Amino acid sequence: MAYIDGFVCAVPSANKEAYRQAAIAVAPLYKEFGATRFVENWGDDVPEGKVTDLRRAVKAAPDEVIVFSWIEYPSKAVRDEANAKAMRDPRMKEMGANMPFDGKRMIFGGFVPSLHEGSAGRPGYVDGSLVPVPVGNKEAYHVIASRLAAVLLEHGATRVVDAWGDDVPDGKVTDFKGAVKATADEQVVFAWIEWPSKEARNAGWGKAMADPRMHPGSMPYDEGRRSHGGFVPMLVETAATGTGA
Repeated sequence: MAYIDGFVCAVPSANKEAYRQAAIAVAPLYKEFGATRFVENWGDDVPEGKVTDLRRAVKAAPDEVIVFSWIEYPSKAVRDEANAKAMRDPRMKEMGANMPFDGKRMIFGGFVPSLHEGSAGRPGYVDGSLVPVPVGNKEAYHVIASRLAAVLLEHGATRVVDAWGDDVPDGKVTDFKGAVKATADEQVVFAWIEWPSKEARNAGWGKAMADPRMHPGSMPYDEGRRSHGGFVPMLVETAATGTGA
């Protein structure tokens, strides 16, 4: 994994199955275009924040659920070519005309992994986060993120990934920068933690938060503007194994 496209969108709860079927249809095309992993996660534990949160990030209505998803590529060049092919492919155009959610409020961007610990299996639960980090604090953030990842893996997580914003466009309605109220000198980090199950996640966080290594003191970013939530995987497709729920 050398490049990631990350997405957050709001889907009407009544359209869950329609969204899953749309993802099942589009995932093999991205695999055909060069993607190595395609993951869609349905919101389960998405808290309201005092300053920012994932629901506000995509202007979710009361009847909508947050979806946190990503596509993994072997390189940025492969990702760029995949997106170019998607724009030209009539199959993609047809699918795009019948999306079961408001695509104008979806936020998306390209990210370079700065931390990747653990192995990419088939997760039973995912914690997803968006973090605003001052560009000058990139190395300090990486040091702390690496330390925290080691603790989470020790307490049951199977994979921890942090990816630094690289191609994060401004949107007309919503975007990643607005999701965390990023300032001009900040970049957005797209991050996730994979767990075997929700039960393992809850137990793991309980143990981790009791671990003094999880409390390093001051953080190199504004924790109050981090947006996060817990998600149930609804589709995981890899180039090697194909599609699975």
